[in-house]
Amino acid sequence: MPPPPATRAALLVLADGRFPAGGHAHSGGAEQAVAAGRITDAAELEAYCRGRLHTSGLTSAALAAAACAGADPLSLDEAADARTPSPALRATARRLGRQLLRAARAAWPSAELDALAEAGPRGVHQPVVLGLAARAAGLGPGDAAHTAVYEAVSGPTTATVRLLGLDPFEAAGVLARLAPELDDVAARATEAGVRAAAGGRADVGEVLPAAGAPLLDIAAEEHAVRTARLFAS
Repeated sequence: MPPPPATRAALLVLADGRFPAGGHAHSGGAEQAVAAGRITDAAELEAYCRGRLHTSGLTSAALAAAACAGADPLSLDEAADARTPSPALRATARRLGRQLLRAARAAWPSAELDALAEAGPRGVHQPVVLGLAARAAGLGPGDAAHTAVYEAVSGPTTATVRLLGLDPFEAAGVLARLAPELDDVAARATEAGVRAAAGGRADVGEVLPAAGAPLLDIAAEEHAVRTARLFAS
């Protein structure tokens, strides 16, 4: 089945927090950051989101852009594994990938999505699935990158409203102030993703960014062994 014609509305559907891709159950590390006292107010939330955006957000967006541009998804999945030192985060990424793939196949039936489901039964990293979902929806690499960077900050922001009782108006202000940086990071990620796809399998690991955030990795491992938690990650 050919992909549908490109439409801005498809981007809104894919980025909508109500799209049944499982993201609502995850805090993007914010729950552990709140527990550790690293996020206590809107200013600290903004700093946290900015750090996440320029590290894991950039990496995820480049993977999504590359997948949307036609790079081999299994090679991208290997690259995502190499860029995710935390076993807890790898498990989360694959769990979210399975849920997103299920939702995307229902929304935008695609032979590529079907093939990915068959090739990766234990789950493929969520950004890779996101890129193929965007491709199936008729969107481009830049759209996939924008969705990924928005998810990188919107998840923690929404979670912090619940975790701290933060004023939703303040949380919205955080996202609005970060918007120009989201555009910048998405542009950088798109450029890297398109180059990786054009270079073929050999270039995937070399071209894609590998911005690390050790504190996010450590926090994910700490969160995974908590006995009482509101979010899955």
